[in-house]
Amino acid sequence: MSIETAGMGPMVIILAMALVTLATRWGGVYVMSFVPISYRVKQFINAMSGSVLVALITPMAVAGDNGARLALLATAIMMLLTRKPLPAIAAGVLAAALFRQL
Repeated sequence: MSIETAGMGPMVIILAMALVTLATRWGGVYVMSFVPISYRVKQFINAMSGSVLVALITPMAVAGDNGARLALLATAIMMLLTRKPLPAIAAGVLAAALFRQL
């Protein structure tokens, strides 16, 4: 399947992506309406967020440059110190920017 990227092509692509995103989000809510929320289910949901984060970060740590690794290190240290995600993210972005600037 091929979609032209001129004219209405980008709009069709964006609309298709939006529909898929909505279907997966609404589908997840619909499916979870049939699952009783027990203690084990809560633990599973809480563990999933961390595992998704690790799955996103690991390739960057393995294949990324030293700026990416420094950003990950700065973010991890700041998160351990403050336990707040926003300052940790800001520290990671700042570390990567400074490393790449110098």
